[in-house]
Amino acid sequence: MKRDVSLFLKDILKASDAIESFVEGLALGQFSADDKTSSAVVKKLEIMGEAAKQIPQKVRNKIPLPWKEMAGMGDRLTHSYFGIDFQLVWDVVKNKLPEGKKEIEGFLAKGER
Repeated sequence: MKRDVSLFLKDILKASDAIESFVEGLALGQFSADDKTSSAVVKKLEIMGEAAKQIPQKVRNKIPLPWKEMAGMGDRLTHSYFGIDFQLVWDVVKNKLPEGKKEIEGFLAKGER
């Protein structure tokens, strides 16, 4: 049975919520020095990247997000675990996730598919 696209979008939201809770109150230096937190954030970003790959183009066209970059970031994190750029990860977490979350929540609230 094929999984409904809304479930993949909810996976992205759930991962985003988790990331927000993981980094709450931290600065970049604290985040990058905390292996447990940074590892958890990277894992959630990987999950978001995999979920992004499952979103059909017709849905992607309705949600203005950098879908290709989301999927690509998940791949880069998975395959370059030895050289993660925590400044880039931090930028995504602080500057990209909140807007992406808002876009997905708005789409789901409309009940579109």
